[in-house]
Amino acid sequence: MGWLENLINTALVTIAESLSTSEGIIAAVSVTIAGGLVVASSFVKTMIPLRMLAVASNVGFMVYGALHPSLTMLMLHATLLPINIFRTAQMVWMTRKVREAASTADLSGVWLRPYMRSRRHRAGHVLFRKGDPADHLFFLAAGKIEFIEIGQVMEAGRLFGEIAFFAPDKCRSLTARCVTACQVLRIDENTFRQLYFQNPAFGFEVVSLIAGRLMADRQRLEALVAAGQAPPQPVDQAAA
Repeated sequence: MGWLENLINTALVTIAESLSTSEGIIAAVSVTIAGGLVVASSFVKTMIPLRMLAVASNVGFMVYGALHPSLTMLMLHATLLPINIFRTAQMVWMTRKVREAASTADLSGVWLRPYMRSRRHRAGHVLFRKGDPADHLFFLAAGKIEFIEIGQVMEAGRLFGEIAFFAPDKCRSLTARCVTACQVLRIDENTFRQLYFQNPAFGFEVVSLIAGRLMADRQRLEALVAAGQAPPQPVDQAAA
């Protein structure tokens, strides 16, 4: 067991030498705090707090890498720091935008655009047909789309397809056709699920937004019934 004793003695001497200077003490404190933050992050269930802990631990390891010194550790965490800051800011921004949309009944869906893929379609292109599986959520950035079965046309700047996206059968109830050349943004179910699991507050606010849209449709139908008019099928529900 002589090798173990030598190893312990060497470690103790190294620690004593490191703590003999103010820089060494700061480095030791920094790496201890950073290590503690990494351990704490294993108990965090949501992504925003996890990213915040990652940012703080990156700073701690960078201080240690600069003062110890350890160029490898310094470069590694200097690379990870801006990535973690960006991802944290991105998720906080997304949650704030969805919350604002839900509170103001903004149904445009512009807040989802950074996560959507854009495609251009010629006039006459059928985006989806009645009965198709609802595996994407859409935003019409430019052009006009007609929902054939009810003969209604939707202008640009609208989110659509969200109701069927969350419906139990996940099937389209109408056919959507491009009346003019269109630019359509879409987000698939997997990406949406990732956003939800990364930040559950995002999912909660999206549910609030959809509930607000359904309530608005219901109020319009009740107003039509009270006025004695035949209520048309709402575009929001039909296109979903």
